[in-house]
Amino acid sequence: MDIFSKIAAGEIPSYKCAENEEFYAFLDINPLVEGHTLVIPRREVDYFFDMADDELARYQQFAKRVAIAIKKAFPCKKVAQVVLGLEVAHAHIHLIPMQSEADADFRREKLKLSEEKFKEIADKIRTAFEG
Repeated sequence: MDIFSKIAAGEIPSYKCAENEEFYAFLDINPLVEGHTLVIPRREVDYFFDMADDELARYQQFAKRVAIAIKKAFPCKKVAQVVLGLEVAHAHIHLIPMQSEADADFRREKLKLSEEKFKEIADKIRTAFEG
C-alpha cells in the first residue's frame, strides 16, 4: 500500500477536505498557498491516464466539486488544476487557489503552516464542500 492509499485509509493522518467512496481530498503538507489540496483516487493507480474513461470522468467531477469548495473558502480568480508529480506512484491532482499564475509555480518556496492553521483551512474547505 502506497503512502496516499494509507492516507485515504486513515492509517496516516491528513487534513481531510472531502471524500466519497472512490476519491479523497486532503491538504498538501507543503502548500504553495493556503488551500492547496491534493485529490486522489482511493484505488491505487500510478498514472492519471491509465484510469478508465468513466473513472477518470468521476475523478474530474469530484475534483471540480472540491475546486468549487476551495474557491468558496478562499476567494481567488481561479483554482488551478495541476497533474504532475513523480515522487508518489499514485495519481493525484493538485488544486491550487490562484490570484496569479505565480501561485502555481512549484519552484517557489512552500508555506510553513502550524497544525492549527492546517486544521482551520481543511475545515473551511470541508464546510464549503458539504454545504
